[in-house]
Amino acid sequence: MEEEKVILVDKNDFQLGLMPKMEAHKKGVLHRAFSVFIFNSTNSLLMQKRSMLKYHSPGLWTNTCCSHQRDGESTIEAANRRLMEEMGLAVKINEVFSFIYRAYLNNSLIEHEYDHVLIGYSDVDPKVNIDEVEDWKWMDLKFLEEDLNKNSNIYTEWFKIIFKKVKNYIHSSN
Repeated sequence: MEEEKVILVDKNDFQLGLMPKMEAHKKGVLHRAFSVFIFNSTNSLLMQKRSMLKYHSPGLWTNTCCSHQRDGESTIEAANRRLMEEMGLAVKINEVFSFIYRAYLNNSLIEHEYDHVLIGYSDVDPKVNIDEVEDWKWMDLKFLEEDLNKNSNIYTEWFKIIFKKVKNYIHSSN
């Protein structure tokens, strides 16, 4: 089976080509990605603990779902696909902002992503794919913010970056 490819982009999200996912993460090449945040009616965030089978950041807590768009696939299509594959959820989601970040992972891989951030709302509990997700929980945002400060080692590097931006977006849109 051919390795999944990521979409290489420039700083304006213009597609430059494709590269095998592992190669892009080893070289730290800028590529397109997305991050989904699902909140419930009490404004708690649906978090997932990554499967121990993941090639990077296994067993760490992170946002509801994140991955990479496929060539020719819109961000909404990709996010809906992965939300169903990982969490077993179909939720109306909207892209709210995008930004570029670079994060160094503990296994010499580099996440250098043009990340499209999407938000949705649901009170439905997930039916997780155990190959992707080890555990899940709804987390109160105030608790989550405090826990990120106390126990940052149990969260993915990208989540630490993106959570602050999502929290600021939520506060500015209310």
